[in-house]
Amino acid sequence: MTEEIIIAGFGGQGVLSMGKILAYSGLMQGQEVSWMPSYGPEMRGGTSNVTVVISDERISSPILTSFDTAIILNQPSLDKFESKVKPGGMILYDPNGITRPPERKDINVYKVEGTSAAAELGNPKTFNMIVLGAYLKIKPIVKLDNVMAGLKKSLPERHHKLIPLNEKAIKHGLEILEEIQTV
Repeated sequence: MTEEIIIAGFGGQGVLSMGKILAYSGLMQGQEVSWMPSYGPEMRGGTSNVTVVISDERISSPILTSFDTAIILNQPSLDKFESKVKPGGMILYDPNGITRPPERKDINVYKVEGTSAAAELGNPKTFNMIVLGAYLKIKPIVKLDNVMAGLKKSLPERHHKLIPLNEKAIKHGLEILEEIQTV
């Protein structure tokens, strides 16, 4: 099993954190992992993406030109990465800020209302964990226990008090996923 993922959005949406948590989760399961971030010089609002590869076999290169999965959090990222999803692959997107939904007919498309769900939970910073939960509902490539351990590993200790809220957000994401198109 090899899963090649791109997570893309604006800086401040937790794109890199989501990728790091996935990577740590894979490591804790004894899998081979690659995590490669890419972001602009802006602290917030600039583009940001991360490629994550989780595999049972050695990973030859962290540089990818096509993806099994694209987790898309804004329109510029959808415009850039929709064409790079492998046929039969998938896009998971949050519709907030998306003006044109995915148009390809040869991929699976899922939607998660992460922004509004995070507002309902009372903390907009849980947005990325809601999206991560939705992804894991579709592709449970890592166990939830390892995700929680990865969350603990990636969060600074001063933020460990937020782990229960993030766990709640991940579980909520598992529940609110919407299937748009499957091939």
